[in-house]
Amino acid sequence: MSAAAILSSSIYFALAALSLGLLLTVVRILRGPTLPDRVLGLDMLVAIAIGLIAVLAIKSGFNLYVDIAIALSLVGFLATVAFARFILARGLSPEKQGGAGRPLPAAQKAKRVKPVRRNKKVGR
Repeated sequence: MSAAAILSSSIYFALAALSLGLLLTVVRILRGPTLPDRVLGLDMLVAIAIGLIAVLAIKSGFNLYVDIAIALSLVGFLATVAFARFILARGLSPEKQGGAGRPLPAAQKAKRVKPVRRNKKVGR
């Protein structure tokens, strides 16, 4: 078996495995019971898309695909950070849930500390 045949079969195996992962991730996004599950699914979707782009770059020999994958990874990271801030702002963080969307009992809830406001100096 030649090196070209091994590379070709490896590329097709990687494309099939990544396509299956992409399909299962889309199912998880659609069925996700909570918003953090869906955000994690979207992050995984971006990672699989980056893998698909990398395999296509190897298959076609077109090096611009690598730049596209790098740009997509940056956008995916920023989207994940933005989703995390959105979830924390809405109060749906896992720390405030008792798993599967159930709120924690009142005894386990974290007490919120109000920020201390300082008086402005007047007359200077």
